[in-house]
Amino acid sequence: MAATSITCFIRYQIDPFQREAFRRYAEAWGRIIPRCGGELLGYFLPHEGSNDIAWGLIGFDNLAAYERYRAVLRSDAEGRANFEMAQAQRFILREERTWLEDVAGTVHQPRQVAP
Repeated sequence: MAATSITCFIRYQIDPFQREAFRRYAEAWGRIIPRCGGELLGYFLPHEGSNDIAWGLIGFDNLAAYERYRAVLRSDAEGRANFEMAQAQRFILREERTWLEDVAGTVHQPRQVAP
């Protein structure tokens, strides 16, 4: 696996009463994102604390790789259907994207001691 150099950090404000709908949405991205060229680092639902904030992290080698991913994603039937489902069910109230530069030597480091 190539080292990711940029990460798209997506912060979602979700309807806390539609948490399971967001889970289904995120699980679908688990199939779609890798197929379209992104490195899915994960989607995360609230567990304790705030009950309406979720996150998604997707890695790319660079912005050109992201643009290629977007082009492929636009032609992906399951991806379009997932976006349409989210719009129809309205469980995402707000979405913010931040681009982060990966710090070499800190990403994908395995634990050295079992918890």
